[in-house]
Amino acid sequence: MQEQYQPSAIEPAAQAKWDEARIFNVSEDTSKPKYYCLSMFPYPSGKLHMGHVRNYTIGDVLSRFKLLNGFNVMQPMGWDAFGMPAENAAMKNNVAPAAWTYDNIEYMKTQLKSLGFAIDWDRELATCTPEYYRWEQWLFTKLFEKGIVYRKNGTVNWDPADQTVLANEQVIDGRGWRSGAVIEKREIPMYYFKITDYAEELLADLDKLDHWPEQVKTMQRNWIGKSRGMTVRFPVSDNSKQGLEGDYANYLQVYTTRPDTLMGATYVAVAAEHPLATAAAADVPQLQEFIAECKAGSVAEADMATMEKRGMPTGRYVINPLNGEELEVWIANYVLWGYGDGAVMAVPAHDERDFEFANKYSLPIKQVLQRITIGLSPEQEEAFGFGGGSGAGAGSGDGSGSSDRDLPFISHQWQDWYAAKDEFMILINSGEFNGLDFQTAFDKIGEKLQSLQLGEPKTQYRLRDWGISRQRYWGCPIPIVHCESCGDVPVPADQLPVVLPENVVPDGMGSPLAKMPEFYETTCPHCGGAAKRETDTMDTFMESSWYFFRYMSPQFSDGMVSTEAAQYWGAVDQYIGGIEHAILHLLYARFFTKLMRDESLVNVDEPFERLLTQGMVVCETYFREGASGGKEWINPADVEVQTDEKGRPISATLKADGLPVQIAGVEKMSKSKNNGVDPQALIEAYGADTARLFMMFAAPPEQSLEWSDSGVEGAHRFLRRLWRTVFDFRKQGGTIAAFSGDQESLSKELKELRHKLHSTIAKVSDDYGRRQQFNTAIAAVMELLNQFDKTDTSSEQGRAVAQEVLEAVTRLLWPIVPHICEALWAELNRTQLWDAAWPQVDEAALVKSEIEIMVQVNGKLRGKITVAADAPKEQIEAAALASEGAVKFMDGKAPKKVIVVPGRLVNIVV
Repeated sequence: MQEQYQPSAIEPAAQAKWDEARIFNVSEDTSKPKYYCLSMFPYPSGKLHMGHVRNYTIGDVLSRFKLLNGFNVMQPMGWDAFGMPAENAAMKNNVAPAAWTYDNIEYMKTQLKSLGFAIDWDRELATCTPEYYRWEQWLFTKLFEKGIVYRKNGTVNWDPADQTVLANEQVIDGRGWRSGAVIEKREIPMYYFKITDYAEELLADLDKLDHWPEQVKTMQRNWIGKSRGMTVRFPVSDNSKQGLEGDYANYLQVYTTRPDTLMGATYVAVAAEHPLATAAAADVPQLQEFIAECKAGSVAEADMATMEKRGMPTGRYVINPLNGEELEVWIANYVLWGYGDGAVMAVPAHDERDFEFANKYSLPIKQVLQRITIGLSPEQEEAFGFGGGSGAGAGSGDGSGSSDRDLPFISHQWQDWYAAKDEFMILINSGEFNGLDFQTAFDKIGEKLQSLQLGEPKTQYRLRDWGISRQRYWGCPIPIVHCESCGDVPVPADQLPVVLPENVVPDGMGSPLAKMPEFYETTCPHCGGAAKRETDTMDTFMESSWYFFRYMSPQFSDGMVSTEAAQYWGAVDQYIGGIEHAILHLLYARFFTKLMRDESLVNVDEPFERLLTQGMVVCETYFREGASGGKEWINPADVEVQTDEKGRPISATLKADGLPVQIAGVEKMSKSKNNGVDPQALIEAYGADTARLFMMFAAPPEQSLEWSDSGVEGAHRFLRRLWRTVFDFRKQGGTIAAFSGDQESLSKELKELRHKLHSTIAKVSDDYGRRQQFNTAIAAVMELLNQFDKTDTSSEQGRAVAQEVLEAVTRLLWPIVPHICEALWAELNRTQLWDAAWPQVDEAALVKSEIEIMVQVNGKLRGKITVAADAPKEQIEAAALASEGAVKFMDGKAPKKVIVVPGRLVNIVV
């Protein structure tokens, strides 16, 4: 055994042994319990970052723990390879996205292997290969035939310079991120998945996910956004029907969750694309100009919430179905077409946005809600959404209500109010509905609207159907052929995949596929006539919504997943990834699972049994002001930091010139802030095990991890110490059998060491398996080694106990630092560690013959006593009274009372 710890020699050797034995390459084995551990697959950006290292180390720890516990463990890896970053890089470097992507995959795969992850590389997949996306296209065609996929016009951000659709985040201050052109709203035909058909099931099944973070489930519930409300139809005034057709000539329909405020509506707002807006603008240039401005705005809801609210009256009117009042119709830039009915009833007295709009344009404001309170506290006032002090909703305790001086008077949390049972709401200025509370008003108004055939109760969801069309190149081709005679025709299964040409260098000016007759010119599968392929590609969320099932049988050529593999592996037992994927990716993955279940492809309702959302890796940031006023970010490795006596940074200088730099605080590692640490450099300097140990020890997995060079050094020191401990033990003699004899034959010191060992085994097993808190597992092993160092193990029995301790330590740490543990196990045991079982707790070792008890006098600690574990109360009391500390501080006084807390302490009261 080498005296010095040399990771550069140890780690490749261990990895070679694993590869040769193929211990991580698994198949369906019904003789073992299965464990499917999956970390979210990476985008092949070029290099791993520390977030990758942390994510995949967490998964590897759990996988290796389960492997030693007898599970058939599958931990696969693949590449989320389609998407805009590849196109952008291709344009920047004048290469094809395919070549850029495949080169990155090879480099990142080498990096992953250098970290020693227990990955079944036989299951590797890349979503940009025809072998993968063929089956995505196949499912698309099946769902298109069933109507789950459909085509309709959708509103998008259109860059007129680049001739392409932009995502909301690519629109900056109303301009395209690349071209700088003013963005237009444009309606184009797009394909949609009817995710709304599954909204209720997606919502209800969240209750089945017992091992998901509540935060994630709440985010998904809010995104689905189930609400109970009312469809309300406002009849169009007779003199306002010009240019309208069908139902639009009869009524304007809205959906509201607050039909009780219907009598407070003073105008109606419609989207710029609404037929009523189009008809009103037919001969009005000012309206046409305003509509064009609205259409040029963002389609993002977040932007709608913060933008200046602007509008124009149409000169057309609708009638309030309850009181017959005419309400003017306005075109407003905050109303989204395609969201609900593209129209809202405006109740300025009870809605902040409507209130702001009404005041801006001097529109009527009519209060119809009054709150009656009985002694609410200021805290309740604030919790229920009302301003503190006086006025609207500020209960005086004398039954007084809200004042119209304090509008808008908004009510958000009816259920909380009713639960408080010290206040209630009533309607005012609402005719026959005056005095009714919310629920009664909801029901009565619903009955009235139904009797008039002008409305009915409706449950609605915020969730919208998933538009998957992208006018981009580097994505999965949509398998549809457009035929003038037959319409939209899905490509037959025997003609799949529709292969994406890989030798294309995009120029950013629209989709390259739309400029390639050799791609889009084809024949109709139905009539054989000339036809055109769809040139849009799919949203890249498509590929990541089912990849976890493809891992089960990645070479299967007869379908998306083999039936046998799907039945055996079922759902992913443990899924690991960032909280930033809590909504869309996880929601779409859940949706796809239900689609595949309904096609009899899988036999589970939910894809992921247990979810762990790891925190970010953060690091200090430093900068200097550039000549142009911008910030020039400096990598932490190039900075010398000065600290105070408590180790807090107070100033920093650039190593190259010794001049000051600004400390900007701790932020997520990123290229933009130049505060990343290269994993490859870390591995080369310290070894993969040091990187893994630091990542698991520095913070619990769900919390942010702050990078620390001293923390890395500390992790490396611990591994050197571990190596030296085994080296010194081996230096004393040959391999011996671990202790398995009579616990009672041991000395007191060795008994205490075995007690510590087996209590550590119990704790670490729980930390890995149930708690998933790896930092505490490492700390427990460190404490065990501290006690080991203090214990005399030179006797024959001592060496047997030492062997037991060190064998256990190598297995306890193998999930986190597998390379060094593999080498140490070979020295200690002469066998293969992966064939060893997880260490088991010896219950006899946990039974202490003696225990230590604290002795207090008048509640203050004055000493300790050691007594037999089964000593009776009287014996414990006597030993405490006779102890040196008790005698000294009792000062000859007789005890008034002696309180014995079994197993813990004795308190003597004098």
